[in-house]
Amino acid sequence: MSTAEVPVRGSFRGLSDLPLIGRQVYYEQLSFWLNPIGAAITIVFSLVFVIFFESFNKTSTVKFLTHINLGQYYLPAFMAYGVMAACFNIMGITLVNRREMGLLKRLRLSPIPSWMLLTAMFLSWMIIAVIQIVLVLIVGLFYGIHGPHQVGEFILVVIVGMLSFTALGVGVSTLAPNADSAAPILSLIFFILIAFSGLYFPIQSGSALATVTNFFPIRHLILASVDTFNGIPGTSPWNDILVMLIWGAVGVVLGLRRWDWSPKRG
Repeated sequence: MSTAEVPVRGSFRGLSDLPLIGRQVYYEQLSFWLNPIGAAITIVFSLVFVIFFESFNKTSTVKFLTHINLGQYYLPAFMAYGVMAACFNIMGITLVNRREMGLLKRLRLSPIPSWMLLTAMFLSWMIIAVIQIVLVLIVGLFYGIHGPHQVGEFILVVIVGMLSFTALGVGVSTLAPNADSAAPILSLIFFILIAFSGLYFPIQSGSALATVTNFFPIRHLILASVDTFNGIPGTSPWNDILVMLIWGAVGVVLGLRRWDWSPKRG
C-alpha cells in the first residue's frame, strides 16, 4: 500500500474509505480461518445442535406457538445463537485477548485510522454470524424446514441483533481485567442466559422464567427470530427490537467510558 492511499489519522472520506475497510476485513477473515480449530468450534457448534434437535424432534409441536413443528422453532433459534455467539461471546473474548497481548495498542499505531480498524473487526464477526445463519438454514432445508415467512422483518431482526450484540460484546469486554478471565466471564454470562432464554427449549410467554429472561436481550433475539421466521399470528418484533437497541446503547456507553487500547494493569 502506498503512502498516498493511507488516509489522515481519524479522517473520514466517505466511499473512498471502503476499499481500505474491505482490505482490513479480508485480513480479519484470514486471521479467523487460519485458526481451523477456533473456526470449527465457532461454526460447527450450532450446526451440531441443529442436526441433533432436528433429528429427534421431527413430529413434536409447540402448543403455545400455534402448534408449529419443534424443528421450525429450533432453526431460527440457532440462527439467533449464531449471531450472539459470533458478535458477543467470541468477539468479546477476542478483543480482550488482543488488548492484553498488546495487539490493539500496536494496531492503533498503524497508519490506518482507529475507527477503520474497529469497523473492520466488527464487520468481520458479522460476516461470520451471517455464514452461520446460512449454514444453519441449509441444514434446516435438508430436514424439510421452510425458510423465513416474513423475510424483511426477519432480516431486520438479524441486523439489529448483530449491531446490538456487537455493542454489548465491546462493552462487556472492557469489564474483563485480563485475558485469563475473559472466557470465563463472557462465556458464563452467555451460556447461562441462553440456557434459560429459550434456546434449548421453548418458553411460554408469561411464565416465571420468561418474565425473568425478558429483561435480557438474548430472550428477545430468540423470540423475534422465531416469530418472524414462522409468521406466528398475533406477534410483533418491534418490542423485541426496542429492548435489543436499549441494551446495545448500554454497550455503546460502557464501551465509550471504559475502552482502553492498552493492557490493563493491576
